[in-house]
Order: sequence, then C-alpha cells, then structure tokens
Amino acid sequence: MEFQVLDIPVPEGTNVIIGRSHFIKTVEDLYETMVTSCPSAKFGIAFCEASGKRLIRYEGNDKDLTKQAIETCNIISSGHVFVIYLKDSWPINVLNAIKSVQEVTSIYVATSNPVKIAVADMGESRLVLGFSDGFKPLGVEKEEDKKERKELLRRFGYKL
Repeated sequence: MEFQVLDIPVPEGTNVIIGRSHFIKTVEDLYETMVTSCPSAKFGIAFCEASGKRLIRYEGNDKDLTKQAIETCNIISSGHVFVIYLKDSWPINVLNAIKSVQEVTSIYVATSNPVKIAVADMGESRLVLGFSDGFKPLGVEKEEDKKERKELLRRFGYKL
C-alpha cells in the first residue's frame, strides 16, 4: 500500500465539488440535478466507475469544465468518486440537491480553495483517506473582520 497526497486543480473562477456515489446512473442524475437546481450554472461532471468497464463517465454543459472534471477523476482514480466543476454559481446553490440524489453517499469537499486529497493506493483500487480545503487559520476575526464578512454576504445576496 502506498500513501499519496494529490493536488486537485481548482482553476480561478471555478468551484469544485467532490463526493462519492454508488451507481452508473450518477452522471445523468447529477446532470439533471445541476440544470434544475441552478439553470444559470456552467458545469462539468465526471464519475469513476468502480466495476464493469471501469470507465470515467461524464456529462456537462461546459466543455472545459467537463474536461477538467475528467482530468480530476483521473488524478483521484478511486471507484465511485464523482467530481463537479462549476462556475456562474456557488456550491451552496446546488449542495442540498446533490445530497438528495438517491445514489450519492457523501460529499467530501465543496470549495474554490486549493484542495489536496490523501489516498492509499492498493494497486487495483484506491482508498480516499481525506481532503484538505484551503489553508490553516491565521488568527481569530476582529470586529472589523466580522463587519467585512457580513458586508460580503450581503454583497453576494445571501443576506438582506
């Protein structure tokens, strides 16, 4: 068994959602979920099939994001992992809908930050050990930081 830490690309202006599912219909169901829960979003989806042909299945409405999702599935190479890259939207707009897809078993990460994944490579399969999202904290927010956070949420339209 070989332990590895892999860098997951998150291109500027995009978000990535990585999770686990259990069935070949995942890509189609996730596609339908994305277009119905946030029609303005551009996205690409890829899914690592764990048995049978063991292909990376894919769908999307944006060629570049779909290509990025396929490349990231190749990096992770763990059965039943799915990757969604999106732009013109935020994960908060689609996460609950994704979590309600029947075959989705978990979400590992949803972010625009740098991502690393720890895996154990066992030859024919890979075990996902965990993800890191962004960086370590540099301190505790002060009153001015709190004010800035609240203003940002209002600028994004998430608070009145």
